Amino acid sequence: MTTSPAVAVKSPGEHPVLAAVRQLAPRVASRSEEIESARHLPADLARELAAAGLFHMVIPEAYGGLELHPLQIIEAIEEISKADGSAGWCVMIGSVTAMCAAWLPESTARTIYGAPDVITGGVAAPQGRAELVEGGYRVTGRWSWASGSQNCHWLTGGVVVTKDGAPRMVREGIPETRILFFPREDVTLHDTWHATGLCGTGSGDMEVRDVFVPAERALSLLAGPRVDRPLYAFPAFGLLGVGLPAVALGIARRAIDELTALAQHKKIMPLGRHAIATRPAVQEAVAEAEATLRAARAFLLETVNTTYEAATRREVTLRHRAELRLAYTHATRSAARVVDRMYEVAGGAAVYRSSPLQRCLRDIHVATQHAMVAQPILELVGSVLLGQEANTVML
Repeated sequence: MTTSPAVAVKSPGEHPVLAAVRQLAPRVASRSEEIESARHLPADLARELAAAGLFHMVIPEAYGGLELHPLQIIEAIEEISKADGSAGWCVMIGSVTAMCAAWLPESTARTIYGAPDVITGGVAAPQGRAELVEGGYRVTGRWSWASGSQNCHWLTGGVVVTKDGAPRMVREGIPETRILFFPREDVTLHDTWHATGLCGTGSGDMEVRDVFVPAERALSLLAGPRVDRPLYAFPAFGLLGVGLPAVALGIARRAIDELTALAQHKKIMPLGRHAIATRPAVQEAVAEAEATLRAARAFLLETVNTTYEAATRREVTLRHRAELRLAYTHATRSAARVVDRMYEVAGGAAVYRSSPLQRCLRDIHVATQHAMVAQPILELVGSVLLGQEANTVML
């Protein structure tokens, strides 16, 4: 009997960083309650994750990074997320933000990402304003969902570029946008993260006021990368979002594992003679959850691998980009259905704070709210698959 997915996926092999993740995972899991209560990732744990190379996974090898295959990135984030959803989310944000190194001028990329322990984060959405001035920009803005920012050395913020107070337009109805880098000391963090789930991600607001940013610390993911390697020929927004389904899959796997363990000792009431593992409804739910999760994961890995192979040939098409985002969204939403089912069949035991299942439920339903995997993505992808006109810039 094999546990391999039916779809053939060319695995790039296990990287040492994944072995390091597996060693770290039990320690991360043992601190879940601390992470949840603190509402951010403890600094010493963030340093351990950095030392394991998790925030260097997407940095170009030329700049001292690991430049991993996207499948390896998914596996590493999935493993951490199984141990703790918030820790996995912080690793996801920090690791994929570092893709910006391939879009920055080389000297700037080396300055920001040269340190082996560097962690970057921030928000790509253009919620700030950057007035064009000599040598760069004067920036003011406030961004929500700045996950993991407490442990970052540099933070990014998406902006609309203005000149004399008016947005610069690249074409009718489309303003010019950039992602800018701020040193941590230029940023004010606001403790606004009082959320339903992913409570330990510290995803509060970040703010800058009239901060000068030199032009060399600005980039656009809509422009081509400066590092000509297959990883950066992968769709830019696909690379930015590659960790989202990995977090969801890890949380869902944890939910199946927790329900499986619970089912061996929780008794069927009122007589309490048999474990709930003997109930046909529980057996069916676990079987369906296993199939749902592994099918979604197989589709994700197949699609990512196919797109990466196209990227190595510099032949990524709109169809590749659409199917990639479909796989991300499908995996995340499928993971949520799995968690819901595991929580449901666990019964009353799952509602207590002591149950990891309630944490899985809360965490997964915050992950599904991310714009890159939310329901409107299915409408956009469907329009592409049906050959209809659509704004596909962000695919």
